[in-house]
Amino acid sequence: MSPTSTYERIRTRAAEVCEERHIRPAENPVAARKLIVDLVTEHQSEAQAGRADSLGRPDQMVDRIWQALAEYGPLTGLFARLDVEEVFIEGDRVSYIEEGGRLVALNEPTTERENRQIVERLLEGTGRRLDVTSAIQQAHVLDGRARLTAVIEPVSLRLSATLRMYTAADETLGSLVRRGVWSPAAAGFLWCLAQVRGSVLFAGPTGAGKTTALGAFLRSVPSDQCVRVVEEVRELNVPLSLHSSFYEASGVALSGERRYTLRDLIKVCLAMRVDMLCVGEVRGAEAFEVTRAVNAGGGFSCTIHSDSARKALSALLSAALLAGEHVPHEALRTVFSESIDTVVYLDRHIIKGGGSLRECREIVLVKPVTDGRSGWMVEPLFERQGGELRWTGLMPEVDLVARIDRILPDGVTLPMLLDGEWHPG
Repeated sequence: MSPTSTYERIRTRAAEVCEERHIRPAENPVAARKLIVDLVTEHQSEAQAGRADSLGRPDQMVDRIWQALAEYGPLTGLFARLDVEEVFIEGDRVSYIEEGGRLVALNEPTTERENRQIVERLLEGTGRRLDVTSAIQQAHVLDGRARLTAVIEPVSLRLSATLRMYTAADETLGSLVRRGVWSPAAAGFLWCLAQVRGSVLFAGPTGAGKTTALGAFLRSVPSDQCVRVVEEVRELNVPLSLHSSFYEASGVALSGERRYTLRDLIKVCLAMRVDMLCVGEVRGAEAFEVTRAVNAGGGFSCTIHSDSARKALSALLSAALLAGEHVPHEALRTVFSESIDTVVYLDRHIIKGGGSLRECREIVLVKPVTDGRSGWMVEPLFERQGGELRWTGLMPEVDLVARIDRILPDGVTLPMLLDGEWHPG
């Protein structure tokens, strides 16, 4: 019998006995550890009688099984690391992305059954469960340090799960300048938008840093403004003022009651005071409610998947059409083009030696489309030139310039900020 199968047999038996005796390892570690020691000792006795293979280090087997029952098995150390960005579980295989974008396979062997139990343990306390009636689950786990997405049969042929680990650092517009994501001038412009309740889309492919950028933007919103954050599964972790709130869409209850969707939550937010409405990620019919949000006079921010700034607007329009409200797409495009100030496009690309680099490729201005023409009118405000994100010399719409001028110090103009001559302290 291989070491892996021996471990799995003893671990499974230990879990069964704990359940039979109502022993919760994390709450009763003495009883649980004694049980594991007894089972390992029993195995060694069988080995001496020639009925099993002897363990070279029985103490290590005890520790490994203890970790599996009381913590997260071979993934315990991985979950504790601060340099891990994502963890992928595919059946019995585990891999992860380190800070910098390098994909690494977990050295320690695991089984699909063990990984399934780890995922179920992660879901404990979230009010969500993973079974044939709920084969897809998303939840905020590890005390809010990660977002779990898990899929099992019949949707997937095997367990398929991803944990998006939240960075320990609270990124700001300034810290992302130091990371090379954008320039001081671009950060200054985004700071201005946060002060004047601007409407911003953060767009890009998966893993480009959209949520990180959105969080940095929200940290720049003045504390006297009411910010309401709506997410499918809470991922943003930013300090909000006393009159601001987070809202999370609910899954289907075990009783079969309907869930509260992002669309429902946006409607609730618009029924209350809101200076800045943030939708963590726009993907579906909730985009239609965004038309109400951007027309309500407050600011708006969100992330959306796309491979260019212009296509981000088309993706938002397509999502809004999914609502089935029979509003002509020309009318929706007019609303979005008149209300959205900018699109910040971020990207991630592979670098030599492994890993990847995240950076803002461009920030575009959205121009109103009112003459019935097809397509979008966008102009680049910042774009990468020779590796640097630079101002193109263009200016925003007159009304946005006027709003920004009102919050700039005396003697400072928007062109000075865009050209990098002045930036917020």
